[in-house]
Amino acid sequence: MKKQLKVPGFKKKDLKIPRIKDGTVIDHITPGYAVKVLHILGIPRSNSSSVVSVAMNVNSKMGKKDIVKVENRELKSNEVDKISLICPKATINIIRDYDVVKKFKVKLPDEIIGIVSCSNPTCVSNAKEPVKTRFKVINKDPLRIKCYYCEREPEDIADRII
Repeated sequence: MKKQLKVPGFKKKDLKIPRIKDGTVIDHITPGYAVKVLHILGIPRSNSSSVVSVAMNVNSKMGKKDIVKVENRELKSNEVDKISLICPKATINIIRDYDVVKKFKVKLPDEIIGIVSCSNPTCVSNAKEPVKTRFKVINKDPLRIKCYYCEREPEDIADRII
């Protein structure tokens, strides 16, 4: 028998977009960032025929939020790490046979490797050297990161995601 996770205060009549049988629901996305999440997931560039549902500026108990539902796909850990950079309060729900089988909040790593490009054009990570970009998280709210190599702090993190 499958254990179904219950969400307090949730009613099926509150649904804005249809349920999915199998896949991933990314909830509590920063309002207006659903399109950036789609970009991180490679949608619509991917050759997948999966149905993707997007809701933007949806009312919730905590204010406005965006939601992305992707059928027949579970996120890779590096995709979750990228989402945590732009949506630190997002939750990931894994759906199987219409039930939430796993739910977790994204967690910003202490070190970001190979996910964000450095804004310094002369940084060694931007040269033709076999060096992955590497950043230390110096503040989580608001997010501030510093390049391990040149110590530059990019301001446009969401636009620098590789």
